[in-house]
Amino acid sequence: MNNEKKQTGAGRLPAHPLITCDPYFNIWSGSDRLYEADTMHWTGRRKRIRGLVRIDGTEYRFMGRGEARPMEQTDVEVTTFSTKYRFEAAGAALTVSFWTPLLLDDLDVLSRPCSYLDMEVCSLDGKAHRAEVRWEFAGELCCDRNQTEKIGGGSFSLEQAQAAWLGLREQSPLGHSGDSITIDWGYLYLAAERAAGGKVDYVPERHCLSAEFTFSVKGGAGESASLVAAYDDIASVNYFGRILPGYWARQGKTILQAIGEAVAERAALRERCGVFEERLTRETEAFGEAYTKICMAAYRQSVAAHKLIADENGRVVFISKECHSNGCAATVDVTYPSTPLFFLYNPELVRAMLRPVLRFAGMPVWNYDFAPHDVGRYPYVTGQVYGLASYRQAARELGGGEEEGHVYPMFYQMPGNVDVYCYENQMPVEECGNILILAAQLVRQEPEEGREIWQDHLPLYEKWVKYLLQYGSDPEEQLCTDDFAGHLGHNVNLAVKAVMGVEAYSILMRAAGREEEAAQYHDRAAEMAADVVSRAFSVDHTKLTFDGDAESWSLKYNAVWDLIFGSGLWEPEFYEKESRYYREKCNIYGVPLDFRAEYGKSDWMMWAAAMDAGGENTEVFARCILKFLEESSGRVPFADWYETVSGKPHGFQNRTVQGGIFMPLLLRRKEQGGKAVFYKSSKKC
Repeated sequence: MNNEKKQTGAGRLPAHPLITCDPYFNIWSGSDRLYEADTMHWTGRRKRIRGLVRIDGTEYRFMGRGEARPMEQTDVEVTTFSTKYRFEAAGAALTVSFWTPLLLDDLDVLSRPCSYLDMEVCSLDGKAHRAEVRWEFAGELCCDRNQTEKIGGGSFSLEQAQAAWLGLREQSPLGHSGDSITIDWGYLYLAAERAAGGKVDYVPERHCLSAEFTFSVKGGAGESASLVAAYDDIASVNYFGRILPGYWARQGKTILQAIGEAVAERAALRERCGVFEERLTRETEAFGEAYTKICMAAYRQSVAAHKLIADENGRVVFISKECHSNGCAATVDVTYPSTPLFFLYNPELVRAMLRPVLRFAGMPVWNYDFAPHDVGRYPYVTGQVYGLASYRQAARELGGGEEEGHVYPMFYQMPGNVDVYCYENQMPVEECGNILILAAQLVRQEPEEGREIWQDHLPLYEKWVKYLLQYGSDPEEQLCTDDFAGHLGHNVNLAVKAVMGVEAYSILMRAAGREEEAAQYHDRAAEMAADVVSRAFSVDHTKLTFDGDAESWSLKYNAVWDLIFGSGLWEPEFYEKESRYYREKCNIYGVPLDFRAEYGKSDWMMWAAAMDAGGENTEVFARCILKFLEESSGRVPFADWYETVSGKPHGFQNRTVQGGIFMPLLLRRKEQGGKAVFYKSSKKC
């Protein structure tokens, strides 16, 4: 083991990611030391994984609570794909690495529900030591309400590994929907490569799976082994009435085949992950070490808050879960902030996010002239559930409260003459602008691959851009994604989004070969942009609302797309003044969303930071966000909404919106003329 290696990843986080495959198979440690607390699902529900080691006959604990004395934890490091801990006791050292190969350019690996636990033992004092490492995975991982007495399991042999499984004896696949709930169907598996000499088994009296490894070490190189943890959810998503598995199983592959592949490909995947991490580090370090660390802290969370499936035509669908907000599936204003990460490394995943939304928007039940907010409540992609009208009471009766996990009616099936939704609870300008902007960026980055998204949906886009032209320049009081301090009329940042939505439609028209219309819409966007700034500007910054006080202000993060598109709608002076003003308003843990409160959102901070041409705001805000991660007392996965003075999180945790932290990198790539993807594997998506 190389103890002199420079730490490149993040250290202390409010919670450390351990297993990050999808919204359900998603385990964290909410303590500084791995043995100080039981591991948990991102919701905070207890999902225990325990780790014990017997060194020369004396038992120690390195993971989870228990009676055995703890080893001394000497280090923790979080990088793009892994969380690594180092422990010491009795003259020996144990290094444990939890990693999931979420390689965005390999969709079969990305969707494979397998995560790795690597371990290495070495001698610190040069003497010989015998170390027996034992893992226990509790039946809680298969239960939502801890009904572990109903667990069953067993063990078997694979060609390259020993394996064991457990799950509930009575199951109702896709039996609930919602936010603060966990899976209670499917099966948990552990597999140990035969060559490593590990033993895995189901322990009925403890309702758990166990894995045991024995190491004999002395001075010199240590000994290592690896364990694969996998979860077969069997039924992943109800997608417009079809019960679909994960993308990895779209052609009938079984979980045992997937586990076998995971065991066989471990070394190659580890190498590929290392190559990506090295390149990501080189590129992000242009903005300083803090920016590199927060990107690494955000990566796995941003990816694993999705479920990847294939629709009935084999097209990729990437469904987000709106974690610890309302549990919605494929929420447009969650997709929008998350996309910089995916535009950088695989734009097909952005197309995959838009497909369910565009499909629903074309159905009779959605009879509005603006875009929808969501397409269901996870894991049901069966029609928008946000802002219900006449069906609200029925939904309440079915749901009995979000925590109950009951499902909504199949709204997507309903005819257009049914009054399902309440207009006052929609987000018209917000969602129209979001989808138009993302569609335009897809066309810009990958003209041919992006053809499906714009060509098949032009009638929708035309309807939505007309809405923006009519209502976007000075939005009425309507919901937007940042209404934490109350609803606003005349919201300047929302008007900026409308401007960019109109400009995005110009880009779509140009892609369609309709140059005259493209020019006309660009001119309209330019006129709107000039009007917005002239009415919003106040001495050295823009106001929160057009009719607001001169001292009011807010982050105009939506304007970053003007720089991404290279549209030139606003002069450099606009960005210089705004960036300077944001820097002046920055608190210890970051810059607030606006002048009304001290809370901020880390995704929007980095979008706003990207608008600073000199890069100073990216470095400053990244240091503030990293300080929040290092000092926050809220032991939850990387929260995007938190107090910038106290560091208190507001409940938004484990959300894919943290992909927005990569916005400065996306803009820098554009300015350097770089391609969307700077690394490629040997496999294609």
